[in-house]
Amino acid sequence: MTPGTPPAPVDVQTAEQALLRGLDERARRVAPASIAAVSERGAVRAVLTHGHPQGHGDPTTRDTVFRIASMSKSFLAATVLALRDRGLLDLHAPIRTILPDVRLHHRDEDAEVTGDMLLSNRSGLGEDNAWVDRHLGASREEIGGLFAAGVPLAAAPGTVYQYSNLGQSLLGRVVEAVIGRPVEDVIRETLLEPLGLRRTAPVPDGYDARMLAGGFRTFDDGATFRPEPFVGSGALGCIGSMFSTVDDIAAWMWFLGSAFTDDPVAPDVLAPASRIELQQPRTPIPVPSGMFDGRDLAGAGYGYGLFIEDDRRFGRVVQHSGGLPGFSAHMRWHAATGLGVVAFGNSDEFGARRVAGAALQHLLTETDAPSAVVRPWAETVAAAQAIDAALRAGLPAAEFPALADHVLDDVPADVRDARLAAQVQEVGGLRPDQAPFRDRVVAAATEAELRWRITGARGDLLVDMRLVGLPEPRVQGLSTAVVAPGQTLLEGERAGAAERHRIVLPSA
Repeated sequence: MTPGTPPAPVDVQTAEQALLRGLDERARRVAPASIAAVSERGAVRAVLTHGHPQGHGDPTTRDTVFRIASMSKSFLAATVLALRDRGLLDLHAPIRTILPDVRLHHRDEDAEVTGDMLLSNRSGLGEDNAWVDRHLGASREEIGGLFAAGVPLAAAPGTVYQYSNLGQSLLGRVVEAVIGRPVEDVIRETLLEPLGLRRTAPVPDGYDARMLAGGFRTFDDGATFRPEPFVGSGALGCIGSMFSTVDDIAAWMWFLGSAFTDDPVAPDVLAPASRIELQQPRTPIPVPSGMFDGRDLAGAGYGYGLFIEDDRRFGRVVQHSGGLPGFSAHMRWHAATGLGVVAFGNSDEFGARRVAGAALQHLLTETDAPSAVVRPWAETVAAAQAIDAALRAGLPAAEFPALADHVLDDVPADVRDARLAAQVQEVGGLRPDQAPFRDRVVAAATEAELRWRITGARGDLLVDMRLVGLPEPRVQGLSTAVVAPGQTLLEGERAGAAERHRIVLPSA
């Protein structure tokens, strides 16, 4: 990735092709109605619709409202962090400090879990999707009675990933205990109203029935469909009851994703640092895994109400699905570019995750998206330029600038000089007419690191430098290697997301 070169805005044709790649015949066949949309920094760039929300009559439009199910968890998590930021709750305190009637046990012993564990799905409460889907409308008294009677944990608290709807619903009860009003009202007042998400709601009552997608199920691959009534919205509604549109979810994705930029949206609604907390993997999830549709991931985890993927090529992708009887929904966005895809279908066979995943992958590939944006410290760039000048001038290692005191102890100066002399000879000498330094930078894994190239007659010298963060940062790591002309990887080194970072150097 050329240092400092921002990607061009996605064009409509590319966005439409991405949607066609995702919302394919297979997806259209198994849902009476569906929609997918590409967004960029919160603005919808293209929409593809299919079918009829009620199975007949009016066609699907951009404004059709679908149930988003467990995508609701991101709104719950953001609300919880907003209350945490106001000093109203402690995510690391045992949940029973606020909900004293909750009884949890593991192997016949009482167990304590925290809000942090519940939000990040590592509380020990087991996976419960099938049960919760049909009990979403259960009363607070019913669910409260279950926890008061004692709920067993399927693993020790804090140890493994298990997707627990019941566990996250306890955070809804925490919000109600702290504020004294229904959690749905708190989410609306904290997030939906300030962000202008007027088409997002926990129940379907306020929508025009003509704009509301009904739920359906198919048991014969889309040959026939059975209407599926909405499951209710009770004590568990805060983890999966919401309805929304592609435009509202596009705006929500960018509200969260913009926290990684220098100009985050609506910092007064939720601090950017807190939004970044939502999007940090806190509970590791093994990869490869079927839940990631075979993607080439270096790692994955659950944050707070969101899944985070570490794509080997494109870096951080944040996502969450929603599924209830009659509905399938998915949102996903790319942190470095603000590109996102939303997909909704009114059948639980629709496979919204596959649809949105295929569309975003195509979009990122076609736009040659960077994997991240890295802005090296001014000290990093200054040290690199000074060392570059010293290497090109043939200075001995003892005269290299900005080195920390241990560097020449770890590899003595005479050893460095001998190695470097052999490398310079191997590349046929360093050319005096080098391109400007910024044009020779090839990678920056972090703000404290740089990799750049010095051109030789028969090959290149690849230089890696890493600073240590001190009041006056110093070079703690420096190495050189010979590579073929134009090559940016060492022999045997596997390309990763760092090689595709967009590097923004300080202005000259």
